Amino acid sequence: MRIGLVAGPWIPVPPPTYGGIERVVDSLARGFAAAGHEVVLAAPSDSTCPVRLAPGMRPAAVEELGCTMSELSHVARAYQGLRGMDIIHDHTLAGPLYLHRPREVPVATTIHGPLHAQAVDIYRAMARDSAIIAISRDQASHAPDVPVSRVIHHGMDVQAVPVGSGRGGYLCFVGRSCPDKGLLEAIMLARRAGMPLRIAVKMRQPDELRYFREVIEPLLGANEDFVGEVGDGEKYALMGEALAFLNPIQWSEPFGLVMIEALATGTPVIGTRIGSAPEIVEHGRTGFLGATENLAEFVPAAAGLSRELCRNTAEQRFSEERMVSEHLELFRELLGGKGPGGVPDAVGVHQNQ
Repeated sequence: MRIGLVAGPWIPVPPPTYGGIERVVDSLARGFAAAGHEVVLAAPSDSTCPVRLAPGMRPAAVEELGCTMSELSHVARAYQGLRGMDIIHDHTLAGPLYLHRPREVPVATTIHGPLHAQAVDIYRAMARDSAIIAISRDQASHAPDVPVSRVIHHGMDVQAVPVGSGRGGYLCFVGRSCPDKGLLEAIMLARRAGMPLRIAVKMRQPDELRYFREVIEPLLGANEDFVGEVGDGEKYALMGEALAFLNPIQWSEPFGLVMIEALATGTPVIGTRIGSAPEIVEHGRTGFLGATENLAEFVPAAAGLSRELCRNTAEQRFSEERMVSEHLELFRELLGGKGPGGVPDAVGVHQNQ
């Protein structure tokens, strides 16, 4: 197959530090190419993913993050650069609605965000001539009237992640500086558990900086070690030596890539039982899930969980190979030409177990 991939305009593929969507796109591009397919990636021109980049793309513009005009310009260039593809997998919001995309080429799009009311309107319209991929059963459940062709959990290159010992004597938090990610709750959880907490967060946007300065920074004390934003090597070392990874999210997160990263290092996850977390963490086996106010009581038990089982779970359920295979299976169906725009008629929701 000749597979076109469309990433957003704001962050290179792969991302130098923070960028969950870009990590997934990088894994897919590498995986499709390794499976023998021709891959062309429409991403910022300073991307370093080792596949052919679509011509005419501009450099990453992180300062324009979320800008509609930036995305629309990027999408127009992307579809111009992806002429001749057999199928296009689009990870932008605007791309599948682009009027001048080639109608004879099937398009699949992945929902990366929450399905709130406005998003439901958009994806319902997309589904008329595009295949919709959800990233968790929980995400899909928030909009049952949006026809989802597949639920495909994210995967990652687990073999590239070193397994840690878990003997660092601390808990850790890795995420973004915002209320939804549960940084405040992680600080309180670690204090109640009597364990030091090491914190690595992304905070570049004004709202992220404001939350840190107004809410988090005044709270930091001797129990917290703030290390800032880190690259992959530092992140995996931080996770791998932690007794447990804290993920007390405060919203229905569609998929928590950071949880499978922690499991890949062998570190169990302690977090809230909302969003996709129950689809990733096996309570009592690879971590513990519960209400925010009760999470500290799980810390002593986390030390007794099998780090080997955590790693094996990442390898078996959240590998890059599994994710790539499930996408290719869908693409082959789409190229069967069933239904408008190549989208199969009445394709049921296929769910990962």
